[in-house]
Amino acid sequence: MTTTTHGLLDRYQDYRVRRWQIQEQRLSGMLPGWRTRRRRRVLAITVVLALAVMFVAGLLCAFDVRWAALALLPAALIFVPVWGMLRIVSHVHDTAPAAALDEFEVAQRNTARSIGLTVTQSLVLPPVFYLIFVSAVFPDISTFQSAYAGGVMVLATLLTGGCTPGLILAWNRLDPEPEA
Repeated sequence: MTTTTHGLLDRYQDYRVRRWQIQEQRLSGMLPGWRTRRRRRVLAITVVLALAVMFVAGLLCAFDVRWAALALLPAALIFVPVWGMLRIVSHVHDTAPAAALDEFEVAQRNTARSIGLTVTQSLVLPPVFYLIFVSAVFPDISTFQSAYAGGVMVLATLLTGGCTPGLILAWNRLDPEPEA
């Protein structure tokens, strides 16, 4: 039984490596002008700002500022393509299988993932406590102020934590070597 599971896991890891290599090859020619450290940092800052706007929109909704809900849409519309661009230009190393990376890249990825987990745990707790507190202490508060506002804040913090490894790796990655 153990050998079957081990064989299944090995085959799955091999499949992940092949799939990642195909994706890496497909994306390698995309956005060549955005692969410099300066441009990656611009994309990373844009992602962080979009996530901050999402969180602030949720926070304002908690104080019953109705128009703040509208700020979520443009922030999301900016976040999605910019995050996709950042992942393309940073070679998606935050989710790469270990077998596809060298030892240094695996160490960097694991460190960034560890930081991302810490960021996720730290940032998600306040909105979750807000949801618990508001529903327990203020049962008559509107769903806009409680569920919607808390949900937007939790979404923004979860996305922030999930994006942190990619942001760290994109920020710290050196410029690619010029081809001879």
